[in-house]
Amino acid sequence: MMNGFMNRTEEQEFLQQEYSRERSSLVILYGRRRIGKTALLAEFIKDKNALYFLATEENETQNLKAFTELAADFCESELLRQATVTNWGVIFETILSQNPGEKPIIVIDEFQYLGKSNPAFPSIFQKIWDTALQDKSVMVILCGSQISLMESQTLNYGSPLYGRRTGQLMLKQIPFKHYREFFPKKSHRELIEYFAITGGVPKYIELFADSKDIYTAIEKNVLKKSSFLYDEPNFLLQKEVNEVGSYFSLLKTIAAGNHKLTKIATTLGIKQTGLTNYLKTLSALDIIEREIPITEEHPEKSKRGLYRIKDNFLAFWFQFIYPNLSYIESGHPELAMGKIRRNLTDNHVSYVYEAICREEMWHLSAAGTWDFPIGKAGRWWNNVSEIDIVATDNSGLNIIFGECKFWEGKVGANVLRELETKAALVDWQKGNRHDHYILFSASGFTDDLLQLCKERNDLTLHCH
Repeated sequence: MMNGFMNRTEEQEFLQQEYSRERSSLVILYGRRRIGKTALLAEFIKDKNALYFLATEENETQNLKAFTELAADFCESELLRQATVTNWGVIFETILSQNPGEKPIIVIDEFQYLGKSNPAFPSIFQKIWDTALQDKSVMVILCGSQISLMESQTLNYGSPLYGRRTGQLMLKQIPFKHYREFFPKKSHRELIEYFAITGGVPKYIELFADSKDIYTAIEKNVLKKSSFLYDEPNFLLQKEVNEVGSYFSLLKTIAAGNHKLTKIATTLGIKQTGLTNYLKTLSALDIIEREIPITEEHPEKSKRGLYRIKDNFLAFWFQFIYPNLSYIESGHPELAMGKIRRNLTDNHVSYVYEAICREEMWHLSAAGTWDFPIGKAGRWWNNVSEIDIVATDNSGLNIIFGECKFWEGKVGANVLRELETKAALVDWQKGNRHDHYILFSASGFTDDLLQLCKERNDLTLHCH
């Protein structure tokens, strides 16, 4: 079974730093559902003088009543317990005046619900902050999981709270480098498979922790109609967007391998301009990204942009579950499972492995693998070819070409020869650069390639 709270060291340090400020601090903490915001907060406040309030989708009056009752217990105030409070400011003032002890922390979780039930609430809280809180020794954390609402209510220029925050943190997925801590008995290959589905989301990691292999975990947690993750994408999107069906169609189209804007529009039968808002929203939610060949000089103007699903679980779900819902709904999940067993490695895990290797490039660079630091790293492609990894240094003299093979067998010298051929197609500083090569493998390298590496100083081999 998984250990308790893990791997949020940097985030804990950030919160502690804010807490240590001499005066007040106002922190905005947000991120998608299941990402571990509440667990992070619970860990941070467990030994501190803290009031934690979870707002609900009820009306403002009900939330105010619930907050008053919590505050009365926090302050041990019988007066507040008996009072009929109609003003939020009174409660905050009471907390600061009647709660002795160390610096108080006030956490309002799912803050966006208060602004949803009363659009004026951010303005109300802004006045409370300006008049009652900002000059006192207090830490306030406003936390939320509806990213679009949290940004509009607390972070955007038009928000009444704009400029008040002393810190903000968008909580992201846990990086692959920490997966060994969650699954200490798994092989490195298995860790990659688990990351390819759970994608660094703490709740998913927890669900998969006790399964003997990735396929058992998928059957148990995704394929059963009663399972936790069966309808997860709907749960994630329904609070953020109005037309869930349209977003589902778009994500299914991208997951099926349509990455160019023209191809996406053609497949969906709509004009490219009709996709703009949908793509913008999904990008803001950190679900998709627009990728540009790494050597492009003006990425914002590039016509080579490709759209990809960033979230590993959603990429898996829209590729393997959504198109096969009919099988599952009609009582034949084994047909969907058969497709997953046949195609998961080649069509999903191998691409996640490439992303893991690209991340690894930064660690290798920091460790001094090359005698120059890399400045950029990403994928490269043109109309006829693509390279998994291309990294350049800022001097414009060195370029690294890389291939990533999530194979059962060992990688041989033929892969290097193919990479060298593709590298010749890359125009970056041609004739005035030093080429370097790196090969990543999940299963090791052949003897001839290992020998070649000893003879060449421009080749690095990295086995996971």
